[in-house]
Amino acid sequence: MSLSDNIFESSNLLRRVALCAAFGLAMTLSACQVRPLYGSGTGEFGTTSSPVTTEMAAIDLDSIDSKFANEDASRVLYNELTYRFERGAGSPAKRYRLKILMDVGNSEVGVEQFADVPSAYTTTMNTTFVLSDINSDETLMTGRAFKSASYDFSDQRFANQRAYRNAQERVAKAVADDIAARIAGYFASRS
Repeated sequence: MSLSDNIFESSNLLRRVALCAAFGLAMTLSACQVRPLYGSGTGEFGTTSSPVTTEMAAIDLDSIDSKFANEDASRVLYNELTYRFERGAGSPAKRYRLKILMDVGNSEVGVEQFADVPSAYTTTMNTTFVLSDINSDETLMTGRAFKSASYDFSDQRFANQRAYRNAQERVAKAVADDIAARIAGYFASRS
């Protein structure tokens, strides 16, 4: 048997081993279930909603306590969370309560070179949230969400106010996404 025949036989053996490994992996993964987090599925009697969607819609959102934030940021956060929880489906009987403490800060991150005037700011939102059962008042989960957004500062007063407000809206939406995803993950792990 020549050297080329040995190489040919060993490459065939490697192909067979790789094929068997791929087949075994495919069989193992076929037992896994991948399902959408918020989507609906088709059950025995037609379309059903996801258990996560049902649980999220049953959250009662308390008014947001904001010691150092203006009302716009807390209003945007409240509205974004309400939309993410109920998803336009109405409000079923509430079984859970979500309390949120919020703090919004604003800091200078850029200064014009010769004028000593701020040229950019960063708005930061810190939130702490507690999800509890309404009936037993048992704490189900706690968490923190932190996001920031920057904006430019110019010599136009109205543009500065609008940029600040826009930055607060961006951080509120990002925090709402983070909180909703964490709570959805909590409900998904229970179902």
